[in-house]
Amino acid sequence: MNDSQTTAGTGGIPEPGQGTGPEAGRGTGPEAGGGGAPEYGGAGAARRQVLYWRLLSRLFAPDEQPALERASVAIVDDLGLPPALLDPGISVDNLVQRFPGLASEFEGLMEERDHEEGGEVRRAALVSKLLLNVFATGQGNVSAGQLAAWKQDAGWFERGMGCEPGGLRHGRGNGGEGNAELAQLLAGLEGDLVRRMHLREVLADPALARQLTPSMSLIEQLLRDKSNLSGVALANAKALIRRYVDEVAEVLRTQVEQTSAGAIDRSVPPKRVFRNLDVERTIWKNLTNWSPDDERLYVDRLYYKQTARRTTPARLIVVVDQSGSMVDSMVNCTILASIFAGLPKVDVHLIAYDTRALDLTPWVHDPFEVLLRTNLGGGNDGPVAMAMARPKITDPRNTVMVWISDFYEFDRSQPLYDGIEAVHRSGVKFIPVGSVNSSGQENVEPWFRKKFKALGTPVISGHIRKLVFELKNFLA
Repeated sequence: MNDSQTTAGTGGIPEPGQGTGPEAGRGTGPEAGGGGAPEYGGAGAARRQVLYWRLLSRLFAPDEQPALERASVAIVDDLGLPPALLDPGISVDNLVQRFPGLASEFEGLMEERDHEEGGEVRRAALVSKLLLNVFATGQGNVSAGQLAAWKQDAGWFERGMGCEPGGLRHGRGNGGEGNAELAQLLAGLEGDLVRRMHLREVLADPALARQLTPSMSLIEQLLRDKSNLSGVALANAKALIRRYVDEVAEVLRTQVEQTSAGAIDRSVPPKRVFRNLDVERTIWKNLTNWSPDDERLYVDRLYYKQTARRTTPARLIVVVDQSGSMVDSMVNCTILASIFAGLPKVDVHLIAYDTRALDLTPWVHDPFEVLLRTNLGGGNDGPVAMAMARPKITDPRNTVMVWISDFYEFDRSQPLYDGIEAVHRSGVKFIPVGSVNSSGQENVEPWFRKKFKALGTPVISGHIRKLVFELKNFLA
């Protein structure tokens, strides 16, 4: 991001294809895809090694290595690539705008697939640009413009991994669940940049605030600091939170609509009308009535499909731990609760707790208002939240309770588990959720994890689609 680098990780990132074939030689310009006189033998491997040693030196040390810099400049020039490729101060987005021919080369650059033989040195130079811009985030204060530039570079990195921009960080496309460790690393880098930004000063300046793009890391900082904001800064913070809520709600609403409906109610006899006739089952059950002489199947019984679904309104009780470690879960689940609250025949109640419990049911239809009323940080007291939630259970068999927490209750662990067990035994469908975030990071107290598994209600951890599926099955 700038010339001052700190230690950065690159785990989980595939190195470009290793090859012994001809390398790309001098091109005719930045837009060229390589060409010119090919190289053979070990020259290509040696040039790749120079580029990667230069990358490592820039990632792990603040000072340039003149010999590596000179050698890298010569290699890039020989490949017909622009010298700006080696400058970490120039964003990938800026580079592509100046040299449009490079855009297609960055797409799928690090994807796990067979690459064309030759051109390994060129790929090494392009990969070095992506890694340096994304993982060398430097030290010191960060401006809104620098954060925006890093997010654009991260988007190009995700394209290079074969995902859409945001696919790794936000769990969209084909990169959300398969690269969880890398997604967590990117989220950590973004969170560090947000923490290094003078957020209050940025929010107080409308021009700078407009450069911010909502993200989970930014929303967490806004929620933590909202009590210290006022005037223009508070208005800009609310606008950013509203934008993020609307974006996530659109994604979750689509997931709710696409998730298959719940199980058919087998206790209700099928309606005997033609549209419900189960032809395949009818034929199978009457095969013993086949007449070889007449070559006919005589049917003495018709079978129908069961199509009845829930008619009694279901009650959904969502209990959210609002301690600082659960911000991702709280944001996603409050939005999800508001979506289910908009469905017919679903009565949603929302409770947030730390050392005290807060009934947020009056605002459940507006997750923006819910988030503004939360207070991140502090301890947690699960039994207090359970005492508020249990009176809301009027029809246990028709109630689902979702409890979102890392379940680190310490001396209150046994009382909370006793309450949960009693609720489960009464007939309530209890769903413990340890982590509902875009990257799939999970953190659940081991004692509770074992207890829930023995109870037959294992903890749901991972992508929020898992929770959507469980709720849709029960509520449909």
